[in-house]
Amino acid sequence: MATDPHSKDSFNWKQFLNSFGPLLGLLLVIGLFSLSAELRPTFFTGGNAKLILTQTVIVATGALGMTLIIVSGGIDLSAGSLVALSSVVAATLLLHDWSPASALILTVLAGGCIGAINGTIIAGFRMVPFIVTLGMMGIARGTAKWLAGNKTVNPEENALNGIMEPIAPQNLWPLPMGVWITIALAIVMIFVMKYSVFGRYVFAIGSNEDTARLCGIRVRTNKIMIYTLAGLFFGLAGVMQYSRLTQGDPTVAIGLELEIIAAVVIGGASLSGGSGSITGTMLGALIMGVLKSGSSQMNWPTYMQEIIIGIVIILAVGLDKWRQGKQS
Repeated sequence: MATDPHSKDSFNWKQFLNSFGPLLGLLLVIGLFSLSAELRPTFFTGGNAKLILTQTVIVATGALGMTLIIVSGGIDLSAGSLVALSSVVAATLLLHDWSPASALILTVLAGGCIGAINGTIIAGFRMVPFIVTLGMMGIARGTAKWLAGNKTVNPEENALNGIMEPIAPQNLWPLPMGVWITIALAIVMIFVMKYSVFGRYVFAIGSNEDTARLCGIRVRTNKIMIYTLAGLFFGLAGVMQYSRLTQGDPTVAIGLELEIIAAVVIGGASLSGGSGSITGTMLGALIMGVLKSGSSQMNWPTYMQEIIIGIVIILAVGLDKWRQGKQS
């Protein structure tokens, strides 16, 4: 039986792009900034690498949760507001003399509870994730402002402040604890997505929800679990946000949900669901961090950075559509 060479070629290209696309994108971005002779002496330093990694932590932590949602065929627009709310919750608990460990646990659990509410409404009432999380975006932001009294919450110096504190900022080592926490969670999630039953269910639901239901997968239960777990990551990202600013600010993280979604999409996940990887997401978050760092050092205005990130998102989605077309 003859083999269609075009089919073979498209399969190879798809595999290549899925496996190495995000890494090539990261190398391309680094290579473009390396063309500037003025930028090279400051861009390629240990201190700048530490700064990029530290700035990437919040987006990367949130993107771990968003990967689950997008791979399952959903979306969450409340991530940025939930990060702001979580930073306020952590600061408020500390202000009321809760221990740093208790504040950390309760803040992460608060994020998980809001994620569970999103998942219950979406799965239980079969509502569109876009609409539900858009509403939750306003609820979470308003709750953060109410809880903080429309001002920043400034607790005294405590152990949580050190999670994102850069020690020896001119050198790469040692990295802040927040970077190591994000790396450890990413490794755990790689194993969860690749080797656990839950991970297989996430991909199955995103590929075809009706088929997954017919195969005996409890779609509603798993969707609630997906959004709850994502909420836990958003809550942790809020703790990182608090640690970075050493205060709870209800006005921060505006538009952060777009950066988180962009990191997942740039990392190779499909907005149609059914495909994506934690490794790709982490590389996507790094691409965003490098773009921001390079643009800032080139003294490009903020609007230029936003335009560049927007173009990258459109290109990433276009590449995903092209991959799907080649596959079909």
